[in-house]
Amino acid sequence: MVKEAYGFAIPPIVLGVLALGFGWYWAAGVLIFLGLFVFYFFRDPERKIPTDPLGIVSPADGRVVVIVDEMLDGKMGHRISIFLSIWNVHVQRSPVEGRIANVVYRPGRFYGAFRGKASTENEQNVIYIHTAKGPLVFKQIAGAIARRVICWKREGQIVALGERVGLIRFGSRVDVWLPLDTEVAVKRGETVKGGESILAKWNSTT
Repeated sequence: MVKEAYGFAIPPIVLGVLALGFGWYWAAGVLIFLGLFVFYFFRDPERKIPTDPLGIVSPADGRVVVIVDEMLDGKMGHRISIFLSIWNVHVQRSPVEGRIANVVYRPGRFYGAFRGKASTENEQNVIYIHTAKGPLVFKQIAGAIARRVICWKREGQIVALGERVGLIRFGSRVDVWLPLDTEVAVKRGETVKGGESILAKWNSTT
């Protein structure tokens, strides 16, 4: 369980218990259900991290909605977008082992996370990771419901493959940008698990 859950879940549960004492059963049911759902939303299960030295894992749970080649910071690469519904685990994990080169917060809009313009126009954290095999960038992107992107890591920190790096609250999107010489291993429409599913692989000659 992510510790942020308690601040959101306990108040409605307490109010629900008080409502029960006053005989307000309908209100009590709604409040207690809301509190329990928040606990469910903030769950943080352990994952079996792959041992493939060339593997690049998904940073998030969700469904692959876009695979496209596009420019980022003047370089061409592969962009994989993953849509997270409110039912998915919302803890993000590092796709690779490496060093956090930069974390850039970009304020923006709150379009539905499934829309293409969300990748460039929504509020987001852009996380740059340098690895021995090459650079990788991924974005925590807010959506119409998710209006808070949280990164727990800072510039200069070393992260392991599949290590927890942040959280997006209540439905969102994660984009991953990979160098062109990586091999994409997923297809559009595929369901992936953060820290466990292999999204792509580094070139074995790198």
